[in-house]
Amino acid sequence: MNKIKLGIAALLGMAGFFGFYFLQDSPVVVRVVVLLLGLAFATVVMLFTTQGRQLFSFFKDSVEEVKKVVWPSKKETLQTSGVVCAFVITMAFFLWAVDSGLMAIVRYVMDQEG
Repeated sequence: MNKIKLGIAALLGMAGFFGFYFLQDSPVVVRVVVLLLGLAFATVVMLFTTQGRQLFSFFKDSVEEVKKVVWPSKKETLQTSGVVCAFVITMAFFLWAVDSGLMAIVRYVMDQEG
């Protein structure tokens, strides 16, 4: 029975997408409403399946985990960004110097052989 419900949910979702493209001559608002209705009906049907309930539970648990995350302060974010920018600029100059040095060596060797 779950597979039938998931199939119906998939058909409803696809109907929303096909409706969006089928109604090309309609106003954008109508097209978006058709798309959202198809996806909403698909979601409602999917919530009546075991997999849908598990997915909803997973999303709910994910939101709870995100609430537990300790986000850095503005000062910490700016300091970290500054360190990253300084490292990138330093590495850019280092790689430019290595590249220029190797190019000079290659030019020297090529001129010597000619």
